[in-house]
Amino acid sequence: MPRILADITPLRESPAFRRLWLGNGLSSIGTQLTVVAVSLEVYDLTGSTLSVGMLGLAALGPLVFAGLYGGAIADTHDRRKVALSSSTVLWLVTICIALQAWLGLGNVWLLYGLIAVQSGAAGVNGSARSAIVPRLVRLELLPSANALSMIVMGLGTTIGPLMAGVLVANVGYGWTYTIDVLTFTASLWALFKLPPLPPLARTDGGTVQRAGFKSVLEGFAFLGSRKNLRMTFLVDMCAMVFALPRALLPAIGAVWLGGGEQTAGLLLASIAAGSFLAAMFSGPLGGIRRQGLAVVWSITLWGAAIVGLGGTVLAGGHTHDGGISPWLVGAVAALVVAGVADTVSAVFRSTILQSATPDHLRGRLQGIFVVVVTGGPRLGDVFSGTTGSWLGEGWAAVAGGLLCIAAVWALASWQRGFLRYDARNPQP
Repeated sequence: MPRILADITPLRESPAFRRLWLGNGLSSIGTQLTVVAVSLEVYDLTGSTLSVGMLGLAALGPLVFAGLYGGAIADTHDRRKVALSSSTVLWLVTICIALQAWLGLGNVWLLYGLIAVQSGAAGVNGSARSAIVPRLVRLELLPSANALSMIVMGLGTTIGPLMAGVLVANVGYGWTYTIDVLTFTASLWALFKLPPLPPLARTDGGTVQRAGFKSVLEGFAFLGSRKNLRMTFLVDMCAMVFALPRALLPAIGAVWLGGGEQTAGLLLASIAAGSFLAAMFSGPLGGIRRQGLAVVWSITLWGAAIVGLGGTVLAGGHTHDGGISPWLVGAVAALVVAGVADTVSAVFRSTILQSATPDHLRGRLQGIFVVVVTGGPRLGDVFSGTTGSWLGEGWAAVAGGLLCIAAVWALASWQRGFLRYDARNPQP
């Protein structure tokens, strides 16, 4: 069993990583409550899948700017302070989202604005947090540490959507958002307890630069000259832009499979449940050396699972009597598989990035990573929301999954060296 279950050595060896891991686990549940509840609230206010997708567009610009500049800040300042400051902003924005619900303002443009601010703070926060992990654990334990992080993320994104659907349906948006405010304090506590993490001396003999446009460009220049690192970003964009079904789920629950908000929450939780299961049984991942090949096949499986989701929606048809379609079981199964594939891809993409990047550039590369892994889904919301309005939610999922598979293999054919990437000799 120890060879099958996740390796907990990073938790045993590093008390700082353990506190960060626990804090992230508690706060991730509340964060997912807000993510799902905001989508449901926008759909309630507008009745439009496209309006739900526009949440992604509202968040994209601030995320790109803050993620890139936040990475430069994380490379030139104490990463603990950067993460703690940006987490405080996230906490305050969540309070504002809760207040608008308690006051019953019902203004979709206000929600767009709050999500934009939240996205900017998340860009800085994610860059700093990800760059912190290699300073807390040994390099050879990075795959295990990343898998453990996926466990708490998967747990949060499993429980959070399920709770969101139930809470919104029974106690309303105000209480749902307020729970996020309370759980986020765990994240603040974990960051406060970290040791100081100032910039390290550069291994190449260079000096630490000031955060600014020039330092951001240095990160892009490094990424542009490293084919394997670049591929980790490109293949993930294929999955997140073309085949992320998040914006389709409110309509799938309300119109196609039945169950409304609770079905939407269940479907999102199914992805997270797959992620959690893959992370829990991630022990064998540490023995995989051809990590680039594993990423490509994982994203292929993700695309196939989204095609399966679309197929169940089309097979189930519209619900007219207020009941729940029996095809919901198939949709849940497809999204569990998608979650498994996403976790395997994420573990190896993160490990490749952290292993092949020098410490003085990790913040900037993680900033670009945050833009991709967070901004990609925002673009995916716009893409799926638009195609859902044009083609219908079922056909939008099928088309998106097929596009994802075609795009990732086109990239693999273009950069065949990525398929040969060997963890024993990490080459960026």
